[in-house]
Amino acid sequence: MCGIVGYIGHRSANEVLISGLRKLEYRGYDSAGVATIPLGDRSLHRVRAKGKLIQLEEKLNADTAPEAPIGIGHTRWATHGKPEEHNAHPHTNTMGNLAVVQNGIVENYHILRTDLKALGHIFVSETDTEVIPHMIAEFLTQLEKQGNIIPEKSPSILFEAVRLTVAKLQGAYAIAVVHADYPDELIVVRQQAPLVIGIGKDENFCASDTPALVAYTRTVIALENGEIARLTKDSVQVFNAKGDRLRRSPQTLNWNPTMVEKQGFKHYMLKEIYEQPGVFRTGLASYISETNQIQLGLPPDFINSIERVEILACGTSWHASLVGKYLLEQIAGVPTSVQYASEYRYSPPPSLKNTLVIGVTQSGETADTLAALELAKSRGDRCLGITNRTESSIGRIADAVIDTQAGIEIGVAATKTFVAQLLMFYLLAIEFGITKGTLSAERTQELIEGLRQLPAYMERILESQERYIEDLSRQFTHTKDFIFLGRGINFPIALEGALKLKEISYIHAEGYPAGEMKHGPIALLDEDVPVVAIATPGAVYEKVLSNSQEAKARDAKLIGVAPLDDPAAHEVFDHILPIPVVEEIFSPILTVIPLQLLSYHVAAHRGLDVDQPRNLAKSVTVE
Repeated sequence: MCGIVGYIGHRSANEVLISGLRKLEYRGYDSAGVATIPLGDRSLHRVRAKGKLIQLEEKLNADTAPEAPIGIGHTRWATHGKPEEHNAHPHTNTMGNLAVVQNGIVENYHILRTDLKALGHIFVSETDTEVIPHMIAEFLTQLEKQGNIIPEKSPSILFEAVRLTVAKLQGAYAIAVVHADYPDELIVVRQQAPLVIGIGKDENFCASDTPALVAYTRTVIALENGEIARLTKDSVQVFNAKGDRLRRSPQTLNWNPTMVEKQGFKHYMLKEIYEQPGVFRTGLASYISETNQIQLGLPPDFINSIERVEILACGTSWHASLVGKYLLEQIAGVPTSVQYASEYRYSPPPSLKNTLVIGVTQSGETADTLAALELAKSRGDRCLGITNRTESSIGRIADAVIDTQAGIEIGVAATKTFVAQLLMFYLLAIEFGITKGTLSAERTQELIEGLRQLPAYMERILESQERYIEDLSRQFTHTKDFIFLGRGINFPIALEGALKLKEISYIHAEGYPAGEMKHGPIALLDEDVPVVAIATPGAVYEKVLSNSQEAKARDAKLIGVAPLDDPAAHEVFDHILPIPVVEEIFSPILTVIPLQLLSYHVAAHRGLDVDQPRNLAKSVTVE
């Protein structure tokens, strides 16, 4: 969940590190720090600060240390130890000449820490990470006593000490290491946590995620599990855990620095809400031909023999998957279940033949989803990934991957990636329906044409509603509880609306199937608990209006995501967030947008950090 950056080259390391950490702060913002080795001075210089990155920047601005061409940086999402400066990365050995940054968890750190203390090592933090620099230092001492004898294939003594150290570590992590006595090399390791190397001219980089690199290079190598790399200013060498040299071909990113800027919006989240129509159009253009043929790029016969689908996901991706279940069952007639990826590993359903397991993850690095998908693959299931990052780990686990093509999403609360995932499920359900013969040619064309119309409707909502929703949201800045209601295909949207409000405004919110209110949750309602009901024309429209009336009878303030011109809706709801009337099966693409805007503006009026909500990180890379 944390973000790490490393640099070696001809620039000021601090400038590169801070620039990269700004792009990675969505991964954690409890504390931050950098460690550099000034040019010509074989000493390690470390600066750390509690709180957000700006606190570290202020310290660095007042720092008088000379420029350094090599360094590592870190922005922390706390796991072991409170978010205090002494727990901030980088962590060092007892002598203070070796520094490490880590993303992930060392599961056996208690045992290692006890052993190292017995050898005289002094610990000053509560983190698991601190065992790493002490272990590296211990191995360096052992190698030096042997006369710096290292295996012939090992490129350096520091590399060998790191390699021996990670062989002792258990867990999921990525690390970067620098040592004042070895100022010409930077060692990095990946083990079940993302790490990307950026290749430049007379300089090289590493980072937890590519947004930290695109300002400097678009040529990257994504390390795979168990790989160790040695970076100098003019070379990158990649090795496996045994120390064998590997041949890795770089890839070129099709991103540019402006893709990660706010472009005039106050927050990334708002910018990304407004990008949704464009993202939807990109997906349609990428996967539907001019003759309305769906082309997801799956291997031939990939879904022909599939009889059932299991979907694995977490958070917002889980909500998208619930919509996907509805579509696969109602459009294609394929029995589908949705599992929390974090639970699947510990209580997997019976293994049945001809099952397709779909892992859905925005980042492609969600630890729970990757572990669950690996389990499914080990049981012989065919595996498909739906992700926004095809270069990520899920691309190496799944048999095939569908790229949502949403572009870089910086805001921690997912918006455009959710809509992109929904589109992939529409297309997948249609392709299943065609393959299984459950969709007629006429109905297939109706569905595709319906999808093509949605971006214009999305734009209409954004253009007509944001100012109204901004004004409406002022009424709820001191609200303590919210209820969201939906039925059928829009029940997952009620869950997503509640999650968005919780994530960024810290208001307690719950989503329920509207028909379940009378079975218990209605006891929560009074004049202080607003209810948001999603009421779209279709099979359950009148039912939702009736359920909303039950809430109104308990004095709850009612907000309806509903058609503007329906008198029945005006009679029920105190406020209407209008959406264009479309076939019910398409409505989730539209109903989610007013809920995103409502959550955003409530949080903004409360004066909260919308893009970096407390306790959260964009990519959950540890279990």
